Amino acid sequence: MEITAVQGDITAQEVDAVVNAANRAMRGGAGVDGAIHRAGGPAVLEDCRRRFPRGLATGDAGWTTAGLLPARWVVHVVGPNRTRGETDRALLTSCYARALEVADELGARSIAFPLISAGAYGWPKDDAIACALEVLRSASTSVAEARIVAFDRASYDLVRRSLVE
Repeated sequence: MEITAVQGDITAQEVDAVVNAANRAMRGGAGVDGAIHRAGGPAVLEDCRRRFPRGLATGDAGWTTAGLLPARWVVHVVGPNRTRGETDRALLTSCYARALEVADELGARSIAFPLISAGAYGWPKDDAIACALEVLRSASTSVAEARIVAFDRASYDLVRRSLVE
């Protein structure tokens, strides 16, 4: 699998699937979650309500339509909220692994990831990047291209540096 770093807006990525850093309720929120729901339109929320009436557990993943996004699907993952005491690193790596499993089930060949839990959920960015790369580099998957999309320049630079190490 080719792993690349991209600086920009995850909602603009032309890939088969974009990964949403969702909350457990799966009803939209702030950050990446809010951006995906706004850009994807009401179809994303409607599909979340229908497919996940009780939400998702931390570390798990599920998919919905992408609505108006250029992607075909949204793969929703619930990362650990470190600011609320969820510090088990295995939950974060599970997000990446489960997202790839869901992408394989869908037949997705390209996927774009945000830095899961590295925003409002308070996971240190360097470790969030390390978790992503550990899983992506060791995954047995049919996904051919994985993008790590960083919204700001500083995060992009950290991802890019980590890719060459």
